[in-house]
Amino acid sequence: MMKRTLIAATCALMAAGIAITGCKKEKTDAAEAPKAEAKKMVLKYAENQAQDYPTTQAAYKFAELVEQRTDGRIHIDVYHGGQLGDEKAVIEQLQFGAIDFTRVSLSPLSEFEKSLNVLQLPYLYKDASQMWRVLDGQIGDNFLSSVEKAGLIGLSWFDAGARNFYNSKKPVTKLEDLKGLKIRVQESQLMMGMVSALGANATPMAYGEVYSGLQTGVIDGAENNWPSYDSVSHYEVAKYYVIDEHTRVPEMQMVSKITWNKLSADDQKIIKECALESAKLERELWAAKEGASEAKVKAAGSVITELEPGEKEKFQAAMAPLYTQFGAGYEDLIKLIQSK
Repeated sequence: MMKRTLIAATCALMAAGIAITGCKKEKTDAAEAPKAEAKKMVLKYAENQAQDYPTTQAAYKFAELVEQRTDGRIHIDVYHGGQLGDEKAVIEQLQFGAIDFTRVSLSPLSEFEKSLNVLQLPYLYKDASQMWRVLDGQIGDNFLSSVEKAGLIGLSWFDAGARNFYNSKKPVTKLEDLKGLKIRVQESQLMMGMVSALGANATPMAYGEVYSGLQTGVIDGAENNWPSYDSVSHYEVAKYYVIDEHTRVPEMQMVSKITWNKLSADDQKIIKECALESAKLERELWAAKEGASEAKVKAAGSVITELEPGEKEKFQAAMAPLYTQFGAGYEDLIKLIQSK
């Protein structure tokens, strides 16, 4: 009898042990599951250019580097071709965290941070080398930080080359040739002011509408760099391209401040490093793309002109009111940039 009681007690204890162990295991699994799940972040990167464009390729590289260096904890989906909206709309979405990363021109971005107008002033730089001496130094870092009060974090600088005018009407070799032409510009007071100061009619228009605008005559021309002129086929409907290099407007890669504040200090460091590396790649891709685009549009029949001797000085002189208006309060900074 006693033996049977002992066996029964032992079995009861064993069963209780199994039950306790099982509960403990179940509790541990339940606690670990959300922890593992919380480690994974899926973020959005908005890019308005085509998939094979240098800035888009750099965005993919950035996403790849971030995923590698966070061991897959941070995954970034790149939406190219303006899928998430035009640049201004994307900036606004970054401000409230609906989009996490983007690369935008300073023209729409300057509507959110006025000091960026300084970097867009026509004929600010002698050449590309001077621009990179400025942007890769303390002045450039200060400008990256300047967008923080708008809810954005500047990460790195992308190249966008020099911008030139093109139109569907006639070759341009002197200032008078621009008079009366309807020129598409970005939604920027500075860019509208520049075109107006040159005697043309500034017409703000979304980038995606430019081709049809040129085709239907809503606008006569636009202004942009070689790769943009090529990649969206504007050369098909506006074959006259003049190398006036009125502006060298860099582009900023950035992240939503809301997203940034969700990241650990280590992940913030990784993001910054990856942004700088992807910017180096973008500049290399840009140089190659510029050469290829120039060759392509020439072969397609675009008429490429340069300004007649002495004409560039006339273009520069016409910009004086813009320096007064948009450079007010930044006179010393402008002089410092021009001295680099």
